[in-house]
Amino acid sequence: MHKPSTDFPRAEQVPHRFEKHGDVRIDKYYWLKNREDQKVISYLKAENAYTDQALAPVRSLESTVFEEMKRRTKEDDSSVPYKKGNFYYYSRFEIGQQYPIMARKTASLTAHEELLLNVNDLAKGQSYCHVSGPNMSPNQEIMAYAADFVGRRIYDIYFKDLKSGKILPQKIEKTTGNVVWAADNLTLFYTQQNPETLRSEKVFRYNLKTNTSELVYFEKDETFSVYVYKSLTQNYIYLGAGSTLTTEIQYLPANEPNSKFKIFSPREREHEYSVTDGDDAFYIITNKKAKNYKLVKTDFKNTDSKSWKDVIPHSDKNYIENVIVLKNHLVVSERREGLTHLRVLSKDLKTNYNIPFADKSYLASLGSMAEYESEILRYEYESMRQPESTYDYNMTTKSQELIKTKEVPTYNPELYVTDRIFVKASDGAQIPVSLVMKKDIPQNGSAPLLIYAYGSYGMNMDPWFSQGIFSLVDRGFVYAIAHIRGGSEMGRDWYDNGRVLNKKNTFTDFIAVTEGLTQKKYADPQRVYAMGGSAGGLLMGAIINMRPDLYKGIVAQVPFVDVITTMLDESIPLTTAEYDQWGNPNEKKYYDYIKSYSPYDNIEAKAYPHMLVTTGLHDSQVQYWEPAKWVAKLRELKTNDSLILLKTDMEAGHGGSSGRFDRMKEVATEYAFILMLDQKY
Repeated sequence: MHKPSTDFPRAEQVPHRFEKHGDVRIDKYYWLKNREDQKVISYLKAENAYTDQALAPVRSLESTVFEEMKRRTKEDDSSVPYKKGNFYYYSRFEIGQQYPIMARKTASLTAHEELLLNVNDLAKGQSYCHVSGPNMSPNQEIMAYAADFVGRRIYDIYFKDLKSGKILPQKIEKTTGNVVWAADNLTLFYTQQNPETLRSEKVFRYNLKTNTSELVYFEKDETFSVYVYKSLTQNYIYLGAGSTLTTEIQYLPANEPNSKFKIFSPREREHEYSVTDGDDAFYIITNKKAKNYKLVKTDFKNTDSKSWKDVIPHSDKNYIENVIVLKNHLVVSERREGLTHLRVLSKDLKTNYNIPFADKSYLASLGSMAEYESEILRYEYESMRQPESTYDYNMTTKSQELIKTKEVPTYNPELYVTDRIFVKASDGAQIPVSLVMKKDIPQNGSAPLLIYAYGSYGMNMDPWFSQGIFSLVDRGFVYAIAHIRGGSEMGRDWYDNGRVLNKKNTFTDFIAVTEGLTQKKYADPQRVYAMGGSAGGLLMGAIINMRPDLYKGIVAQVPFVDVITTMLDESIPLTTAEYDQWGNPNEKKYYDYIKSYSPYDNIEAKAYPHMLVTTGLHDSQVQYWEPAKWVAKLRELKTNDSLILLKTDMEAGHGGSSGRFDRMKEVATEYAFILMLDQKY
């Protein structure tokens, strides 16, 4: 085996003592937390130089993989236009450009293009650029958009007069980018985060004419975050406050922006609900006495939950995720046996059917809808081997039209096969796994395998199409997405059985899937690689402590690995809002449980897999020092000569680079690392 270089940067050890519940922890690398310390910056740069040196042998391969991904990208692609009033809105890319151009056409798709915003111009001279929006005023004459030039998800809001084409002098600084227009074309509601914790905590009413903001709501509970949105009818503006398990919605008529928000249903512990409206009623998705949620409605005069009437009753088999309310129809996105289904109902409930899908493993999702009166439902459909297709479905005639299939140059879906299997977990639960591979790959236990998963916050990792992954699949890899507990793929229980005091199920599920795939001969047990990001990076940290022998290599993207320290520090973004996800370690039972799996706290003197760990200096969700400390401690204690690399993006945040080609280069680096391990180690 090739021996990795041992001249990696050695982080200084400065013991820092923590004590909680009589338990003492010593953190030798706590000093890395100071982003303003030049010594910290120098250390991160030294780690980047070491990573560059370690990956030098595959620099050519990295470039090849990048070029492959670029060839599979239609550089001058555009989104499917959606209609709003007399306009068709869309975004498009130009060849060689990193960022989208946002535009619209009047009355017809053959009309002259009106340029709304060229993000490439905004990004000039910036190392990072992300734009939220644009958000049109109801008369579609003023455009609001929000821009973040750091990567910390702090946006400034700008305005453009679409009649004159000029950017207006008004500007709202330091917001979340969440903006909603009132009906008067002058008033907006926006949210603002705490400058330290980044919790979205304030809602403001802003007047474009006077350029003044008025605070209309402050959320005192540090476990809640606030947001604003508007219904498709445009009749109401909603102010939401949500924690992991609890919601409270307030509302006001969009044509009365200076009136007071009314509470729709007062917050109750573990009651989650969302509200929208039609011209006939309010429609609510609620988990009140309905763990998988149900759809109910109530009239406009009485929003008390006692008056809610069932539209779709609760089901143990169907997990309701979303609803679109249209003039004559309701469209419900729900999940059954791990797969998404789209159900169409007429308002009188006499019609009730699912749009049929044929594939064993797929992802169907609701598309861009901007008109309440529409009889046409737009939806997206894709699988791990079929690129995204956009359909317009006539809900009355049940006929549909394929509007666009995403063009992927040099790609032929007939060369690949997908599968969906179940693997038994250690406690008997059946874990769904989605797979894609070349058709000619024999199932004889000889192929390399990359397994990806997330498993937190009830978020689903669906079998989506990823054009990048085919740089591995074309080289003989089997790619698997493990739908482990902690997500909601199999319903609410799937989430509840993968959080707080059940969190370890997430990790043991992933380990069971790994063993199951090798036992079923999908892969060579000596050629197994795993990848996960953020809370999926926590998963990577846990599995290498529990079963490092199963994995040859790990890619941990912006990993959340110092769980106990972070969850005890209320100044860190997201901490207080996540007690219902991880548990509050200020209580001993949660402290003990979190400490028993927290990756940083459970590193031992043993052999660890090869690892590439990525982070961003300005990350607003997982602070860069967590992966930096983790890498230093792994190197200190590991007993083998595995290669452990840290790559810090000194310009970006949690989502990585903002430009589309820069993002591809990051993926190419990760794949080149895996291929290097598979070929040389």
